[in-house]
Amino acid sequence: MQIFIKKSNLYDEEGRQILLRGCNLGGSSKVPTTPNGATWRKDSLENPRAVSFVGRPFPLEEADMHVDRLASWGFNCVRFIVTWEGIEHEGPGIYDEAYLAYLRKIIKKLENRNIGVYMDPHQDVWSRWTGGDGAPAWVFDILGIDIGRLSITGAALTHQEKGDPFPKMVWPTNYNRYGAATLFTLFFGGNVYAPHCMVEGTPIQEFLQQKYIAAMRHCYRRLKDCKNIIGWGTMNEPHPGYIGYQNLENLENNSIALGPIPSAFQSMVAASGYTVEVPVYKTGILGTRVIGKETINPEKASLFKEGFSCPWKKEGVWTDEGGVPRLLKKDYFAYIEGRPVRFVDDFLKPFMKKFIASLSEVQEKCLFFIEGVPNGDHPSWDKNDGDRCINAFHWYDGATLFSKKFFPWVSVRSDNRQLVVGKRRVLESFIDQLYEDIRWTQEHMNNMPCLLGEFGLPFDLFNKKAYKTGDYSLHEIALDMYYSAIEALRLHATIWNYTADNNHERGDQWNDEDLSIVGPEGPRAMRGWLRPYPRAIAGELLFYHWDYKKRFFSFRYEANPHITAPTEVYLPATCIGSRPHILVVYNRKQSLPFTWDSEKGLLLITTPKEGGSIEVTVQGED
Repeated sequence: MQIFIKKSNLYDEEGRQILLRGCNLGGSSKVPTTPNGATWRKDSLENPRAVSFVGRPFPLEEADMHVDRLASWGFNCVRFIVTWEGIEHEGPGIYDEAYLAYLRKIIKKLENRNIGVYMDPHQDVWSRWTGGDGAPAWVFDILGIDIGRLSITGAALTHQEKGDPFPKMVWPTNYNRYGAATLFTLFFGGNVYAPHCMVEGTPIQEFLQQKYIAAMRHCYRRLKDCKNIIGWGTMNEPHPGYIGYQNLENLENNSIALGPIPSAFQSMVAASGYTVEVPVYKTGILGTRVIGKETINPEKASLFKEGFSCPWKKEGVWTDEGGVPRLLKKDYFAYIEGRPVRFVDDFLKPFMKKFIASLSEVQEKCLFFIEGVPNGDHPSWDKNDGDRCINAFHWYDGATLFSKKFFPWVSVRSDNRQLVVGKRRVLESFIDQLYEDIRWTQEHMNNMPCLLGEFGLPFDLFNKKAYKTGDYSLHEIALDMYYSAIEALRLHATIWNYTADNNHERGDQWNDEDLSIVGPEGPRAMRGWLRPYPRAIAGELLFYHWDYKKRFFSFRYEANPHITAPTEVYLPATCIGSRPHILVVYNRKQSLPFTWDSEKGLLLITTPKEGGSIEVTVQGED
């Protein structure tokens, strides 16, 4: 499957403009199958070098059923989740060939159903040992960090150690704890901020980036004959760690403040064996406030093995000479070469370009899906930086995601936390938030195409009420509003997520998140996300919209007479019934013939010789 970029649009080999519509596959791919890596299991972090991710996103023997499902839902692409740990868990340069062989078999099955794949090297808050997923455990070993002490020193907050009930959406606070913050800083900015940190004579930044990129490159080589791989992501939701902090005595670079969180300096001190008292935060509609204090590392344990110490102490950021920790350089991470640092351009972008150059050697026509900091900055980009890139930003309805409550008539914007009242205004705010990322891309990223790589809805709203009643109508309203915003902007989109082993008790098997569009009962809230859309347009897409309540679909495009392949519209009978009223009008007056395959859910329209304006309207049967 070859996809081409022209300005801000994507095209197939026939010259048709295409829309990518699909899902993230899958949510539990963040954790191993053997041993069971579900985060609620206290033993799931043991024996880190002996794990296996074979069976993620689903067992091979179940693959045909799952892939057939995806194809029947009109998905023409998936964002395929892999982790660095899954590929290289045993040690540096030791790749899990059984896992890579399994991946090839799954992706080949997707290829047989004409489903494109873009590979997503996924991470959240760096690794499973720092409350998320991504990097293998050995990256801590090379720094002399004892992964068994990450929790007791306050360097990480994990579901495994915290136990149940695990606070809702508390896992992102790990970005501000020592483990994830230090590793991100070393990965992206070690050359500048930790020049004395070396591994086997190699600067830590170079060592980590080389190993990460080499693992993904090796994975791609093993999948090279999978013709449906359209591209690679560079890294899911990259984070600056401490880079950009103006004052290490504060809480900065945070997505949300919930519970006890140390300042950057406090996190360094606690990791080095000191007991510290940290603020306890609460965030709500009225903002963030401190509601108390909590002590971390009361046992005065050191995170470091004998012979190792905090790299920031080595660099003179802080000292404990005399037995009392003192901060020496509170703005140490705020500058680069004497000027204010901008993480996305100074550190993230050079990494992206290095990644792109390396994987392009495997496949020179590969597309790359790049991401800025979630809810933060994107890198600038121009034609000299590469012309095969897509801005695959993420967006969530933050108020719903964090509270697990949805109200169609009231919301809080994710970007500026302003209150929005009224259903129409809430939808407009969704459109506006998404458009801001598109506008930035147009103005600062060479107008590259945009794809909404992640968005989604917690299905365990209101304490899992729908699981007891079977009523998903509120979920359908929420998803319809999200997709209506996507349609208004003609965005490519992959919803988070499809988790084959989702269940009502533990959701997606990771930090009690529960966003899978399938559950143990099968697909859920389908009316919200199973929608007609134009998947290949023989011309220029102008407008499309689906009203799921009225069962009405409309679509307009300017046909290109030089394209012989038909326009394809995914139009499933599930949405419109078996006897819908379909009308295709040419230049607002002449009806055009069409074919509709109700079994495949595919509407085909042949372009008139003269081209011109074409409007499609579909009224589903009552």
